[in-house]
Amino acid sequence: MAEYRIDGLALVVPDGMLTDRIAAKLASGGYEAQEAHAARMRLRAGQRVLELGAGIGFIACLCARITGSENVTTVEANPAMLPVIRANLERNGLGAVKLLHGAVAGRAGAGTLIGFDAAKSFWAARLADADCAAGAAVEVPHLGLDNLLETLRPDVVIMDIEGAEERLFDAPWPGFVRTVMMELHPGRYSDHVIKRIVDCLSQSGLTYDPGPSCGRILGFRKLRET
Repeated sequence: MAEYRIDGLALVVPDGMLTDRIAAKLASGGYEAQEAHAARMRLRAGQRVLELGAGIGFIACLCARITGSENVTTVEANPAMLPVIRANLERNGLGAVKLLHGAVAGRAGAGTLIGFDAAKSFWAARLADADCAAGAAVEVPHLGLDNLLETLRPDVVIMDIEGAEERLFDAPWPGFVRTVMMELHPGRYSDHVIKRIVDCLSQSGLTYDPGPSCGRILGFRKLRET
């Protein structure tokens, strides 16, 4: 297993989980660079962070270093990634981060199971759909977003969940969420879904944030009252 260093963080990924392209991004420091830029720009010490889609744990590590490990909860659906994430958190001295296993695939849904296509590469794994190969889906806990928000009361929500975000914006979000940063996946849904996401966040009192927004990264934040 090769060890990579990005922004002073040590990250190890089993060789069998890598492609040449992802290995090159990790080696160059370009892995999740836009997400990392957004986190550095908007996170502050002491903020509570909820990350949906942990990947290898890089963004969770970065958030924990800024806000404090005890303030970060990261969620990952792919069971094969859980030991990788936990090991990366521990090797960077950030073991107090809370790691939850499950797929956030709707506002409700806690206590049920949902199919997840874990056969895909870790950066593209997603909810099982009609394109999922026979026998490739595994059942994982279905975590409802509303329950997570109410339990954790995060100031900041960061997400990269390969298209499942389209299920999370059918009603306004609670007022204690002050910042949302997410990767859109326009290849998985229509422009109408993107409009619904933007309209929902606007109705939740969050304003488009051009600073961290770049490419498919969309940022929103609550403006301070004047």
